[in-house]
Amino acid sequence: MNHTDKSMDALRRSGDELADAVVATLFERGEVGTFNSLMRHVSTAGQRLPDGLPGVAREYLRVTGTPPGWVDWDEMERARLFFIDNNVHISTALSFASMPACYVVPHVARLLSATHGLNYPSKRMAETGQFTVYLMRPDAFEAGGRFIPAAQKVRLLHAAIRHHLKREDRWDTEALGVPICQEDMIGGQMFFSLLVLDSLHRLGIHMSAEGADAYYYAWRVVGAMLGVDQTAVPATLDEARRFLDLYMLRHMGPSEEGAHLTRQLIDLYEEVVPGTLFDPVVSALIRHLVGDTCADWLDVPRSGWDTLVKAAPHLLGVLETIEDRSPLGAWALDRLGHLTTALELSSLTRGRVMHYAIPEQLRKEYGVSGAARTRRWTPPPATVS
Repeated sequence: MNHTDKSMDALRRSGDELADAVVATLFERGEVGTFNSLMRHVSTAGQRLPDGLPGVAREYLRVTGTPPGWVDWDEMERARLFFIDNNVHISTALSFASMPACYVVPHVARLLSATHGLNYPSKRMAETGQFTVYLMRPDAFEAGGRFIPAAQKVRLLHAAIRHHLKREDRWDTEALGVPICQEDMIGGQMFFSLLVLDSLHRLGIHMSAEGADAYYYAWRVVGAMLGVDQTAVPATLDEARRFLDLYMLRHMGPSEEGAHLTRQLIDLYEEVVPGTLFDPVVSALIRHLVGDTCADWLDVPRSGWDTLVKAAPHLLGVLETIEDRSPLGAWALDRLGHLTTALELSSLTRGRVMHYAIPEQLRKEYGVSGAARTRRWTPPPATVS
């Protein structure tokens, strides 16, 4: 599918009819608090739903409680193995490329700054990391898995934000389209899939075409479960490239909110990195992965580490050589990657399970006012640079 400005404009006018209707009913009946309280204890697929759950929510959970019928489970297993093999690199890309890419789209940054969760920047990062870990577990779509309930709640969270912004007249629908519209949801899907693959390539990670395809496919499944119109989603990485290039050309640019959110992100990870000597590595990684133009828009500081970080592909190449030549080395590096990812997630969550709830209200202020300031896969040059 080749998207055009006209087709992208049409996607800006569409949200998620199913989730939007459920959320509207919950607010109309004053049942949001009841839903959040009861659903806090529903965290695994197949779990018995609590008594007293609003009927409209119970029906929504039934309808959305299974993955799409078209899922290729062999491909999903390839995606899981790809994640296991590259988990620490994927976590790095999600943190230092995918999230800043969201912030370089001004209307997305403005929307994010209007939510309560951005008062606590670690919350959004922890939720994203936890969501990805749930997706890549062997039991993700089975009884007892945590991914399906998380996806169901995130879908309602998005619908709630649309509900608040439109009801409170805090969003210019005429100029910006529907908040968290289909175009932005597909764009987000590209940030968490294609842009991650681009970042791994920039870090010097060797990927098979099969592994890259599988990882992208897994995020297509995610998109379907989050209410993304699959008839509009690029089916291949080549189509995804064209969509992302057009999306970024249409929307990317500097904004006060984007710079503020990026500063929060940098501060957060500088706290996670032990000591202060390596603090500039955080900014240097962001600048290396999103490029100087986007980094300058986001006010990412420069330092002497900018040059040193560019040597990362050489170091990672040495580690990959060890992995390729030694089964024991491969096991040790995979285990180290798992432990590193788990430690990062534990630091962000402070040991807690993150809950995805429907926000009963958004921040009073809008924006940042008042806030402190085998066959190797090789992508073509990316637009985000």
